Amino acid sequence: MEKDSVEFFERLSNCFGPSGFEREALKIMREYVKPYSDRVSVDKLGSLIFEKKGTADAPVILLPGHVDEVGYMVSNITKQGFITFNPLGGWFDQTLLGQRVRIRTSQGDVDGVIASKPPHLLSDEERSKVVKKEHMFIDVGASNEEEVKAMGIRIGNPAVPISLFSMREKKKFKDGKAKGKEIVCFGKAFDDRVGAFAAAETIKILSEKNVKHPNRIVGAATVQEEVGLRGARTTGYITKPDLCITLEIDISGDVPGIEPHQAPTKMGDGPSITTFDGSMIPNADLVEFIMKVADKGKIPYQLSQIARGGTDAGIIHLSHAGCPSVVLNVPTRHIHSHVGVFCMNDLDNCVKLVVDLLKRLDKKTVDGFTTY
Repeated sequence: MEKDSVEFFERLSNCFGPSGFEREALKIMREYVKPYSDRVSVDKLGSLIFEKKGTADAPVILLPGHVDEVGYMVSNITKQGFITFNPLGGWFDQTLLGQRVRIRTSQGDVDGVIASKPPHLLSDEERSKVVKKEHMFIDVGASNEEEVKAMGIRIGNPAVPISLFSMREKKKFKDGKAKGKEIVCFGKAFDDRVGAFAAAETIKILSEKNVKHPNRIVGAATVQEEVGLRGARTTGYITKPDLCITLEIDISGDVPGIEPHQAPTKMGDGPSITTFDGSMIPNADLVEFIMKVADKGKIPYQLSQIARGGTDAGIIHLSHAGCPSVVLNVPTRHIHSHVGVFCMNDLDNCVKLVVDLLKRLDKKTVDGFTTY
């Protein structure tokens, strides 16, 4: 991956953008895709839409990836100067304690730490239980309510984890044999800045390499996915796609405690194709088509299922009269936490697969996915 692409992804990962407060991420996306797009627009919920014309106006191929990250919102300020919060998106309580967060206010950003009653003062019964979010608070170093308010903090302020992007090169081994090297990435907001990046990078490659494609490509950086797939609803309505390839992250199941039937994909073994999730059953012919294209291009891939949860495709595949849809993912460890981990090769191969697909998705092919 080119240096400017990596720098763009680093900025995107590090930036501030929980659900409902995605403006910084959207500005970074717009700045990056504008030189490579034929048209850039924004819907009235805030999602960014960027188009690349091909040799035909139809079919319309939508490539959505959401830019909102899981975060927090200030719910109250106590008399002692501590901040209670509500989650923006799904958090597992055990991942929160001791983590640093950044609160955005009209006066600037304020850093703090998520804390709770000290373990030294817990009873034996309390110590044996998981501390719930409602018993946690954010400490910004204040001693009373007035000091917190003087920092500009109020009810409704958003917050995100403090977790800077980094990369590490490592030697890759498989079945005890050396298989070259690969780059592993660490950071926040990979769900789903990885997918948004893949959509932007696809548009860039189509433009820079003058790739011919028999369709009209519409990339989208959607908002508020983590709180109910809300940006997907307006984006699907406006773009009226004939086919949707949602770009996402997958739960990488190669960590202790996970059985293959729970999460079959592994980091470093290629992008995954979702065959079922809680919000959508993908078009079966489209899945077969993607597998054949990947095999022909010798692009590694994995098949995945997620019993719970969903993606933007869950809404978009029902837009208007519906459209054949699928989800392509980059397997990622520790999602919805302060630090995720994924392999850059998987992201690179995901983009390659999308580009190869777009070369082949003409009107006849797309119509064939819903003709019988």
